[in-house]
Amino acid sequence: MKPDTPIAVNPRSGSYRKILTRDFVLCFFSQFAFTSVFHILIPTLPIYLSRLGSTEVEIGVLVGVIGVSSLIFRPLVGRALLRIPEKRFMILGAILMTLSSAAYLWVSSFWLFLIVRILQGISLALFYTATITLVANISPEEHRGQTISYYYLAFNISFALSPSLGMLLINHFNFTVLFLACIGLSLCSLFIADKLGPRVMAPPKNRPPEEDSFFSRKALSPSIMVFFIHIIWGTLTAFFPLYALKQGVENPGPFFASYAIIIILGRALGGRILDTHDREKVIFPCMTTYIISMTILSFSKTLPMFILVGVIWGIGNAFLLPIIVAEVLDRVGPARGPAMGTFTAISDLGIGIGPVIMGVVLRFTDYPTMFLFLAFTGLINLNYFFFFMRKRKEARCPATE
Repeated sequence: MKPDTPIAVNPRSGSYRKILTRDFVLCFFSQFAFTSVFHILIPTLPIYLSRLGSTEVEIGVLVGVIGVSSLIFRPLVGRALLRIPEKRFMILGAILMTLSSAAYLWVSSFWLFLIVRILQGISLALFYTATITLVANISPEEHRGQTISYYYLAFNISFALSPSLGMLLINHFNFTVLFLACIGLSLCSLFIADKLGPRVMAPPKNRPPEEDSFFSRKALSPSIMVFFIHIIWGTLTAFFPLYALKQGVENPGPFFASYAIIIILGRALGGRILDTHDREKVIFPCMTTYIISMTILSFSKTLPMFILVGVIWGIGNAFLLPIIVAEVLDRVGPARGPAMGTFTAISDLGIGIGPVIMGVVLRFTDYPTMFLFLAFTGLINLNYFFFFMRKRKEARCPATE
């Protein structure tokens, strides 16, 4: 078994030496390539489906079903990760992503698209649940928040580049080239994942019964917060590109790019905050940015305003998601597989249900009203955190005199 040797960095940066191990870097780049397949389709797939004649409700279903199918498989994968190395699930997920990306080249009907999106949801459940569990298992406990923050940069850098790349490919070439790019990225992810070192699985004996279940109760409360966050995320990825085109903005990529750039800067420069500051004091202001950004979006019609919304949205999300993941890992101890299965499954439920519900709202109202519904969703989440999670924690840990 090859040791997971640290990558050489500045000797003065002890935390970086502990975080940036060989397997962490390989996992980072494999996740980057895999995630780019999804991000490259964010602005382009709704446009492609619209040109094929799909209704807004059908687009919402096809965008959201990937989260629903992923939701079903994540708990199964999470439990299996207690006994099976993460690398195997990463490879299987990347293979399935390659095959489903190739299917885009010939499917055209709603039902065939639905099958392909379900398969991509399964690949997401396999790959992402395995990678986040692997990172959690190899991260140093004293730098867990910082490690998770750096790992999520794989998503953020991809999100900064891929949507604009996708629009570039369909504007200067065609959708065939776009889908070939998805196949290539999937193969890159597969190749990198295959280079990961072996990990010997040694599950602890006499585990508590809850560690053998499919769902982790300890991970449930933080996961509900992410559920509301991903309702907003899933809805915007499904409908914002169409709204931007309706307002005369040919390339909605800068909106997503501005959001991603702010997240990259926040997580790269402020990752240590997650391990050195009271998490509740970080969570509360971050959650308010969702309400503010969606409210502004409901009145926005120009690219500069869209970029402003992306910046405000990115400021909050830069710290919120990694800090919630770190909170889950601190709660569950060694049972990280089921915890990550629960966490990511509930996250996917938000991604899946958001476009469906808001697609119905959009059918009976308009885009500004739908964005106000998203702001209200952020308000519900803020109240859940303040009046349920925070107050419940205070009740369990009363202040000493």
